[in-house]
Amino acid sequence: MANPSEHILYSGGARGTEAYFGELAEKYGLQEVNYSFDGHMLERTRGLRVLTADELALKDVSLTYVSRLMSRSYSVAPLFRKVLQSICWQVSSGHEVYVVGVIQDDNTVKGGTGWGAEFAKICNKPLYVFGQAKNAWFHWEKNEWLEVESPTISHRHFTATGTRFLEENGKKAIAELFERSFG
Repeated sequence: MANPSEHILYSGGARGTEAYFGELAEKYGLQEVNYSFDGHMLERTRGLRVLTADELALKDVSLTYVSRLMSRSYSVAPLFRKVLQSICWQVSSGHEVYVVGVIQDDNTVKGGTGWGAEFAKICNKPLYVFGQAKNAWFHWEKNEWLEVESPTISHRHFTATGTRFLEENGKKAIAELFERSFG
């Protein structure tokens, strides 16, 4: 079993999935880094890392590109751009990525959470998504989602992001992931 104190959770501290991952990281004795920026609403502040404007700019993305890649329209509001940039910091910092959300028919994940999953694919990082509607874990393998029964956190530096609307089955899946990984 892995030594929890040697692990770091990279996340954003937002309500729902990120906050619950953070709660469990603290409970199990993992380190935690929550990327944020001025004006961002957080639920968790443990390990808070406020990104400067210059640091956010290092992870700037074309909203046109992201919209086209994700087959949807995204807001051009400066706040939304900062959210996408902070998600890039989260994904870049972890060696594997865990997401809770909804996998759509086009193989993207619903909402802003989808950018984290898509950026993990671009960065070729191991990516796991718990689909709340399907009540199952999935792993991205080359160009498709494959259902997996019991993933475990296998890298010391990992990222977690996901829906703000965490359901009971999502909480259970995250709790079981931590139990399997850090018992």
